[in-house]
Amino acid sequence: MRVPDDVKPDVSTNRLFRALSTLERAGNRLPHPFWLFVVLSLVLGLVSAALSFANVQVTLPSTGETAAVRNLFSVDGATFAIESALTNYAQFPPLATIVVVLLGVSVAERSGLLTALLRTTVGRLPVRWLTFSIAFSSMTAHVMSDSAYLVMIPLGALAFRTAGRSPVLGLMVAYAATAVGFNASPLVTPQDAIRSSLSMAAARIVDESYTITPLATYFFTAASSIVLSAAIALVVDRVLARRPEFAAETLDQDFQTADSLFGTPTDGGADRPPIALSSTENRALRVTGAVFLVCLAAIVAMLLPGSPFLGEGGSIVGSLIVKKVAIFISLVFGLLGIVYGRITGTIPSLGEVPVAMAEGVRSLVPVLVLFFAVAQFLAYFTWTNIGSVISVNGAELLKALQAPHLVLLLVVVLAISCLNIMITSGSAMWSILAPVVVPMVMYVGMRPEAAMTAFMIGDSVTNCVTPLNGYFVLALGFVQQFRKGAGIGTLLSFTVPIAVVVLVVWTAFFALWYAAGIPLGPGVPVR
Repeated sequence: MRVPDDVKPDVSTNRLFRALSTLERAGNRLPHPFWLFVVLSLVLGLVSAALSFANVQVTLPSTGETAAVRNLFSVDGATFAIESALTNYAQFPPLATIVVVLLGVSVAERSGLLTALLRTTVGRLPVRWLTFSIAFSSMTAHVMSDSAYLVMIPLGALAFRTAGRSPVLGLMVAYAATAVGFNASPLVTPQDAIRSSLSMAAARIVDESYTITPLATYFFTAASSIVLSAAIALVVDRVLARRPEFAAETLDQDFQTADSLFGTPTDGGADRPPIALSSTENRALRVTGAVFLVCLAAIVAMLLPGSPFLGEGGSIVGSLIVKKVAIFISLVFGLLGIVYGRITGTIPSLGEVPVAMAEGVRSLVPVLVLFFAVAQFLAYFTWTNIGSVISVNGAELLKALQAPHLVLLLVVVLAISCLNIMITSGSAMWSILAPVVVPMVMYVGMRPEAAMTAFMIGDSVTNCVTPLNGYFVLALGFVQQFRKGAGIGTLLSFTVPIAVVVLVVWTAFFALWYAAGIPLGPGVPVR
């Protein structure tokens, strides 16, 4: 909801702003993210050495194998660090996804297609609905898996710029909503399929016939996407949007930066730009829409029973579409951008397409540098087995608690939200925890789907506040394009309040859902 310029924050709001400013200053005193991860790697080495000398180890429930902490400062650790450095970077999951998706998205951006879509959809909404619509669009974009970050961050900036609001605020809203509600969506996502398959395998330790489908939590996640979007919109528009860095006097410079990064939305100047499209733009959108429908039909055909592109046993989860979704997203965005650009004249020849791609990738150079340090740290963390020790011991602690079912589930939410700050891969963490947590809850008479839902909440809410999330670094890179002195604290001062609010709201929503006994999904009781 847009706040009138003449409304002054009250005393409590001023106190909050001072607290957030303190958080920002403290966070910005941290070294540059590149050096932060270098320091963290050194600290990790010291911790791994101490735990290794203490012979700390755990038994992995999934395999029965022993995982002992390995010393990063040993000869083996040094050898691993040197031999794997290039592989760690090349195989860092966000790296290839970001570059490949951005190749196609850059063409769509430079052609003006994304701006035109915003002017006909989000741009037509009343300003008071803008934040909610971006947050809800981010929830919907989870169907694209991690690629949602690549699509939504620039879209958020463009949408707010088109509405005459701060594009910095828009990109922060898009990043925070995508991250903090990553397991909430009105659509079934690839994460649902992966998580349900891991849960089913764990449940069959107790009951060999137990089945968990990707639709197991659909009712809850679909409803959550609306609730979380409203909560994010409320905290942003009522509180965070009033911060001085988003004030009217910063808009002109922010608009210029946004136009250079993402393309000029209109010729309307710094005030709210005109929404109406020209006849050429309307015709280009209609043709582009038809091409999109053809692409969609082709993708659906590749997922139909009998398709050679399905996974083993006709699995959609293992299909080419799901496994290589980033490539398909890039191809579709690139094709639609070319079609729109050729009709409107923004891409007069195919020779302009590689130029548009290069411009998009060029904006990622600072992020690519940071990713090198991030990739090494995460590889070291995995190699030392410290993540396995934390996860297994945490699960054993939960098992030792003899508490009411709902209380136990809430403990799972809080424990996972803390673990998620260090172990940002939800599928990796659930693959370790599921063989312990799922049988545990089944032995005490609880539904495994309820435990999976508690995990989903904890696995989402702290995504936006941990620098170990590669996309945190990506969002920070975009923020630094607008605020040259921005650091980790700048982004944290915005995302921490959202994470806290979402944690409270989503946990309370789950508690009410559980108490009311509403099914989590089709044919799946909550308890």
